[in-house]
Amino acid sequence: MDTWSIATFNVNSVRTRLPVITRWLSAHPMDILCLQETKVDDTHFPSDPFSSLGYHAYFRGEKSYNGAAILSREKLIDVRFGFEDGEKPAAATRLVLARYKKIHILNTYVPQGKSIDHPDYSMKLRFLERIRQLLEERFRPSDLLLWVGDMNVAPTDKDVTRPATKKKHVCFHSAVRETFAHVVSWGFIDVFRKHRPGEGEFTFWDYRVKNSLERNIGWRVDHILATPPLADVSLDCLADREVRAWDRPPDHTVVKAVFQE
Repeated sequence: MDTWSIATFNVNSVRTRLPVITRWLSAHPMDILCLQETKVDDTHFPSDPFSSLGYHAYFRGEKSYNGAAILSREKLIDVRFGFEDGEKPAAATRLVLARYKKIHILNTYVPQGKSIDHPDYSMKLRFLERIRQLLEERFRPSDLLLWVGDMNVAPTDKDVTRPATKKKHVCFHSAVRETFAHVVSWGFIDVFRKHRPGEGEFTFWDYRVKNSLERNIGWRVDHILATPPLADVSLDCLADREVRAWDRPPDHTVVKAVFQE
């Protein structure tokens, strides 16, 4: 059976985490790896180490802030950065849209939001609304489309430890969950939950919480979502928890999925 694979990883500085990323890719070669929070301007993006592993790199970033990239074994088609809706901010360092063979890939780093009374939270909700508009204007649920990345949303109670204490958190507040659900309802299936429906499955363990990984106090905020034609041929999807325990990893870990060709 021929298969292909994709992964998403919020690296919190691609240069700082370069040893982690290249170590993981060497052990788990993906066809596509989507990165978020690369935190580097384009002139300093470390393309060469990825090239030596056989990857083309497509990226747009800022010094010490934001940044999104896609690494691909094959050259991508029609690579675009940011919203092209005329609205500001264009979010060029938070959104990459590209085509891999016949498959469209949308890689996003959704704003965190800071606090529910902060202007950035309204910007976060608007960012998600703009995603929905982009989908309605350019695609149909019958298309081959993946939406991946750090969404900064834990969709359900099962996706966060102690949900009762997180009701006012910007990644779990009712408004952001409802907005995210509205985007997903356009026509996406949560590939991770298709294969991993159980409790205690997370992608982020906060360094500020003592021994969060060991105690499994986490969040599932990194997602791989697929339109039905792709979800139907998904073979597996998982969070590689081991990476989070390596030397100098980010708070997040890698989420990967495998699809039948």
